[in-house]
Amino acid sequence: MYSVGVNSRQYNYNTTGQVKAAAVKKTAAAEVSNPVSYASNPIINTIPFNPSFTASALRTRLNSQEEKNKYNTILSNLDKTSKKQVKELLKSGILLNSNSNDKSTVLDNLYKIATNERAQGLRADVILKDTIAILADPHVITQQFGDIPKDMKNHLIDYYMDDKNMDKDKLIPRKLAQLDIDVEHSGTCVASSIEFNLAKKMPAEFARFAEGISSPRMAVDKTIQLKNLTDNTLDSIWLLNAFEVPYKMDDFNQARLTFAPDKNAIIRAKIQTTHRDGNERSVVDALMQATLMQIGSQQTYDSLSDKRKGKFNQNDKGLIEFEKTFTESVVEDKNKISVTYQTVDDNARLVGYETDFDTMKRQISDALKLGENVIIGYTQTNSQNEIINGHEITITGERTDKNGNLIYICNDTDDDIPRAVEYRADYLLPKIHHAGLPQEVVKDDVKLVENWVEGFNNFNQLRKKSDNAEPAQQNAA
Repeated sequence: MYSVGVNSRQYNYNTTGQVKAAAVKKTAAAEVSNPVSYASNPIINTIPFNPSFTASALRTRLNSQEEKNKYNTILSNLDKTSKKQVKELLKSGILLNSNSNDKSTVLDNLYKIATNERAQGLRADVILKDTIAILADPHVITQQFGDIPKDMKNHLIDYYMDDKNMDKDKLIPRKLAQLDIDVEHSGTCVASSIEFNLAKKMPAEFARFAEGISSPRMAVDKTIQLKNLTDNTLDSIWLLNAFEVPYKMDDFNQARLTFAPDKNAIIRAKIQTTHRDGNERSVVDALMQATLMQIGSQQTYDSLSDKRKGKFNQNDKGLIEFEKTFTESVVEDKNKISVTYQTVDDNARLVGYETDFDTMKRQISDALKLGENVIIGYTQTNSQNEIINGHEITITGERTDKNGNLIYICNDTDDDIPRAVEYRADYLLPKIHHAGLPQEVVKDDVKLVENWVEGFNNFNQLRKKSDNAEPAQQNAA
């Protein structure tokens, strides 16, 4: 994990910001260069190189009787649409892909979902259908929270107030509790972008995660290489301890981590099991995003309110760049580099860029050529160039239109469009605050500073500010 441009301020990436998300969406939509379906354009509809299908041999045939039995068992639990999707997964090589942490295939994990017990209140048929739908087309992943049914509202308000030690007998605290759990605009764009990337690039690992976090244990273990966090083992251990991820050391080179959603994720998952509407999150979305938010927020996320705490962040929504990079690194077990492009002053004003746009374009293009999606955090500013909003999306490809304009093919989990959309590069590049890139793409361009160093320094700065503020508060009292 590295960071470039370490003097730039870090921001939460979510959809709330300081302006209404609906207004932000309208502004962005007006500037997008005609969003189109990924399948509707023959220029776009090409299959990019995907390293996940070289890590394990591409197989499209069931070779053993065991595989055939698992396949038929899965089909027997599905409706017509899901059966068709599974057959397409087999034809494309996704169903038998084994690029997972324990080398299990998508088929293996779908079979476990179909035949093993799920967590109390969850249904195997719903988890199975959701997982298949996402693997068939990861663009259906969304961060849109579902509404809480009226007959459950008062009970959940009471539960939430008890959990937060709020006075249930007073009107104002009760109203505040209701506002907290009535999530209109979620802060899970980072988590949903990582979820999308996992489903797109590592389908077997995605299915393994879905099986584990929906099981009675509601957790999944993953063995990672410590070198994919930092160059020094002790620094990697510091990071794991700082993010409070449960882990065990297998040896001095690797560790076995345990990922799990927060305790209230099951409530959201149960609601989505029986009351999912329209473009709302699936049960798998709810569980997966809660798990990823827990990782990034130092185990402080609350699915009921979509709020978090944590030592690295003073904002209660979303994840900052440092937290996002750590989450990506441990989930994918890859050495992720967070490249910061924008220079932002202490007043949240965009004042310049760390590099030129041509370099940015080349780095993104080189990453795409390596078969990597590029998760970016972009900002929106007001007339004074002050940052008013931040959001995370994924660049999955690029093309050149008939006029010679570079076009980025993107996935946005908050646009209510369950397919890829396009942005002109000259619109998007000036808005990119940071991008997650492979180390080989940027190692010759800039001096790399390990991301954990920046995170640690930011943590110390926040702690000093807090320590200095306490005496002032006491004097004022």
